[in-house]
Amino acid sequence: MKLLIIVLTFILNPVFSADDKKVYTEKEMQTKVREEVSKKIDQIKKKSITQLTKELLAKEEELLKRQEELERRAEQLKINEDSLIKKIAEFEKQKEKVIGCIDDNRKNEMLRIKQLVSVIAGMKPAKAAELLSVQDSNISVKILEKIDPGKASKIFNLMDKEVSARLQKQYLNMQK
Repeated sequence: MKLLIIVLTFILNPVFSADDKKVYTEKEMQTKVREEVSKKIDQIKKKSITQLTKELLAKEEELLKRQEELERRAEQLKINEDSLIKKIAEFEKQKEKVIGCIDDNRKNEMLRIKQLVSVIAGMKPAKAAELLSVQDSNISVKILEKIDPGKASKIFNLMDKEVSARLQKQYLNMQK
């Protein structure tokens, strides 16, 4: 019985062990290793290509978004530039209007001063001195500038000394 158990153990042992272990020669082993390495590399390549493709698509999408954003910015800059050009043109028109108004006011002032000069030139020096003494000093100087120098000296002589001195000083400063 012991012998039977031992014989059965030896007979069954190789059968069971053959299933558990495979015995390879060195050449078979290298071939099998190469096959396994090739399988793994192919799997990695497939994963890498897939991943690389996904990354490329993501980058392309990001670049398209950036391009759209740049195009929107360019459009906004163009709109802002056009708006600025319109505002500058509007400002220039307003400036021309203001300058025109200022020129008109100067012309009207010169016309009024010319009329006052003709009125004062027709007055007696005493009356003219009285009128110019109470008038705004800038206007008085402009009027005296356009009056005949002989009549202007008579008017200065008939004015209050302080007023006469102030107007003469302004008159001289205006001449410079």
